[in-house]
Amino acid sequence: GFVTIMPKATTDPLARAFIDTHPEGTLVTDEKDRVIYANQAYGEITGTTRASDVQSIEAILSRHRESAEAVYRLTNSMRNGQAGQEEFRMPHALNEAPNGNGAGLESAADPLLSGKADQLFYGRVTDALTGKRNRGASLSLTIRPKMQQAAREGLGNQKGAVVALDPKTGAILAMYSNPTYDPNTLSTHDLSSAQDAWERLTTDADQPMLNRAISRTYPPGSTFKVVTSAAALEGGTYSKDSQIPGPAVLKLPQTTSTIANSHPGPCGPSGTVSLLAALEQSCNTAYGWLGMKIGADGLRDTAGAFGFGQEMSIPMAVAPSRFPDEVDPPGLAKSAIGQQDVAATPLEMAMVAAAVGNKGTVMKPYLVRSVRGSDLSVIDETKPDELGRAMDEGAASQLGEMMTAVVRSGTGGPAGIPGVSVAGKTGTAQHAPGKPPHAWFIGYAPAEDPKVAVAVVVESGGNAGSEAYGGTVAGPISKKVMEAA
Repeated sequence: GFVTIMPKATTDPLARAFIDTHPEGTLVTDEKDRVIYANQAYGEITGTTRASDVQSIEAILSRHRESAEAVYRLTNSMRNGQAGQEEFRMPHALNEAPNGNGAGLESAADPLLSGKADQLFYGRVTDALTGKRNRGASLSLTIRPKMQQAAREGLGNQKGAVVALDPKTGAILAMYSNPTYDPNTLSTHDLSSAQDAWERLTTDADQPMLNRAISRTYPPGSTFKVVTSAAALEGGTYSKDSQIPGPAVLKLPQTTSTIANSHPGPCGPSGTVSLLAALEQSCNTAYGWLGMKIGADGLRDTAGAFGFGQEMSIPMAVAPSRFPDEVDPPGLAKSAIGQQDVAATPLEMAMVAAAVGNKGTVMKPYLVRSVRGSDLSVIDETKPDELGRAMDEGAASQLGEMMTAVVRSGTGGPAGIPGVSVAGKTGTAQHAPGKPPHAWFIGYAPAEDPKVAVAVVVESGGNAGSEAYGGTVAGPISKKVMEAA
């Protein structure tokens, strides 16, 4: 990488934009892993120095730190523009708050970045005694620039979100939400211009300041069949080879409503189908029947074990995903296929996929890898933490085989990667009368030893509109992100 000490008079567009919109002493890395350090007190410093590790960076910064007002480091991708464009933009999903006020990560981590956190108490005392300004901590993030860029390019101009996790640790490797916005319009010294930009963004019907990855819940559609499958397999009553009814139309009790398959006809030649084949084909009638057999408590408990209904922060607050507290038999059948009142964030559905790949263990998601003091000493380092167990290893192994079949020979084909075994599940979720369905894909790879789990949602079918299917619309986006891992 490179460590770049930029002078105030620099003409480099990236450095100029950075210096004009950030406090003195601010330290970040861009997608090329260059560290940019802006400090008016050292306006004469210039030049670029190669540095291969943190120690080299520390040696350089130690000579130019004394009057830094707020030194912090957000590692990995700090640019959200296309490759080659000299523009500085914070990654949309990282610079947002759940309530849409654009404060996100910086707001959630403000006590650390501003130096007010309890962990920095002794540093504040030392600074006071030596007459130095209070210095904040630095944050090292888990985001991988290539994956973040792949998520951005994959979504393109479509509304939606992408989340990628390390299944074994819970580290968030990519988190992107679209539409996005340029936070620099809010950082200008022209208060009138900043106010105009704020009003435009907060009144925009497309809600560009909303982080769809963690702050909006969607009906998960058929991706929720992974949760229903886990509930069936965990109890031991069913296996991947169990035969269950899969008629063309499932008549629901207590109502004239029915559930039909996305394709005409039954899911098997005799009206029955194996659990594996039902997931592979995304058979609605089979899973509606299965949900009623499992029961509301069984589905609710399994959803909760995956993280539904739980309060989480990464450190930004995450909107809780939900499975209904009360549901009648017809509603239960619809809930089992991810409709009715079931709703989930893209982060939650990435956690579902990750848990299957992690032998049934759900890991707590996190975005901050470590916190360092102004002297770059490690103050805190995130250790992977188990949120709980959604199913036993045997059930997870069978479900993994089922999800692998989905991509190998079922509805998830477009998410496949040559030479790599990918496990996944598609979803096409109805959400409003007369509107195209949301397109979903969740999955992990490699199936035998997962390194990445991904969830993609494209609102209202994206560019495909009413012709959208989860496999064809969201599947290729997941493929692109996995290939960048």
